[in-house]
Amino acid sequence: MAVFTFEDQTTSPVAPATLYKALVKDADNIVPKAVDSFKSVEIVEGNGGPGTIKKISFLEDGETKFVLHKIEGIDEANLGYSYSIVGGSALPETAEKITIDSKLSDGPNGGSVVKLSIKYHSKGDAPPNEDELKTGKAKSDALFKVIEAYLLANA
Repeated sequence: MAVFTFEDQTTSPVAPATLYKALVKDADNIVPKAVDSFKSVEIVEGNGGPGTIKKISFLEDGETKFVLHKIEGIDEANLGYSYSIVGGSALPETAEKITIDSKLSDGPNGGSVVKLSIKYHSKGDAPPNEDELKTGKAKSDALFKVIEAYLLANA
């Protein structure tokens, strides 16, 4: 297995503590309200802390699909969160898992800076498919923007 690491950063007009609470603590309730295509979030294993695996079901291209989301770490004091996609339709066939480490900090005008480190753990040594990476990033960015809009509309 090879591990490929990618870095990303975005800004948000939402304050770091508010955004963190929405993305980490309240996501199971907010995401299905903010995103019509999400059907359910259920805990498959664990108690909500590190090691917990959630099954997130959603509608895509008229078909119900799911992803298995494993919580790797929660650092409330430093607004950090780490999770892995460990199964389901959003995990490319060439990947064992994809781990996302996020850290929120103060941004301009009371907003946030969100730093991401994405680790793609491949099956074998082949690098990830560029199209799959672009598609995954586009979906992730779109989900983030919908949650951000939901927070701004319900502030």
